[in-house]
Amino acid sequence: MIDLLSLYRTMVRIRAFEDAAEAASQGGVSWGGAATGGGEVRVKGPLHLSTGQEAVAAGVCSHLRPTDLLTSTHRGHGHTLAKGADTTRMMCELFGRAPGTNGGKGGSMHIADFSVGMLGANGVVAAGLPIAVGAAQGLKIRKLDAIAVCFFGDGAINRGPFMEALNWAGVYQLPVLFVCEDNRISATTDSSAMTAGPGASARAAAMGIAAMQVDGTDVQAVSDAAAQLIADIRAGHGPRLLHALTDRHKGHVSVDPATYRKPEDVAAALARDGIARARARLVEQGQGAQAEQIERAAKAEIDAAVATASAAPAPDPSAAYTDVQTIGAGMWA
Repeated sequence: MIDLLSLYRTMVRIRAFEDAAEAASQGGVSWGGAATGGGEVRVKGPLHLSTGQEAVAAGVCSHLRPTDLLTSTHRGHGHTLAKGADTTRMMCELFGRAPGTNGGKGGSMHIADFSVGMLGANGVVAAGLPIAVGAAQGLKIRKLDAIAVCFFGDGAINRGPFMEALNWAGVYQLPVLFVCEDNRISATTDSSAMTAGPGASARAAAMGIAAMQVDGTDVQAVSDAAAQLIADIRAGHGPRLLHALTDRHKGHVSVDPATYRKPEDVAAALARDGIARARARLVEQGQGAQAEQIERAAKAEIDAAVATASAAPAPDPSAAYTDVQTIGAGMWA
């Protein structure tokens, strides 16, 4: 069993990162895409926050090794951090600065860090699923002792790549864990209005893939479930699916007022906050002082990351031509 303090540390660091990124994005884009004025905008464009969903990233990634591979969604900061990426380089990437994990050219929705096995966030719903399956097939072909993990939202189960990915993984018994972060909102729509049947777990079971449903706001429950499923995968028993019921505290993007949500639903989600639940448990165990120390350390770490990213240089214009494969004619005219 993973120590609760360790899980809490990851959750708090994710929350601190998301809060700082949200503050830095204000004025960069308004709901609907129009640019807005105001003060200095350090994160430009849409920013999809995982605030409220930290327990899923922390619980799952606590069982991953550096050699394991991971794909994410447009809401991928928490996954990236939990997989071991450096917070300063991540913040630089969101700020579009040269020291970023992707040289400042990927930004929030395309953040990746191959050095820790994070293959990338993805702005296309469900697109990370087949990438993870391809990565898992590569691991199996090369007989490597590693697995792939794919995070996706509940809206993704209604897209073709979900079925195709699970089918392929099941047919070839690939070492991949599918993790559905079910916050019950597909962008701005109640997922139940557009999803037939009971959801991700049932669809996985119908394809012969063992699945577990868990309270995604209980980090220990997520960690325990992930431990069992990941152990099965490492033992060669094929793919597994974890269906985590969680909550998205914010709107679809950082400046979305989320007026489509009922106030009582938002209040209920905030009352279930995974970080608050974990902290209360730590206090009950006599570890309140350690929790406070973790919170202070997380704030200091993220404040330093913001300061570094704010002062970091933008990519040189010549960087536009790096990481680009050209065919035939060579460099662009």
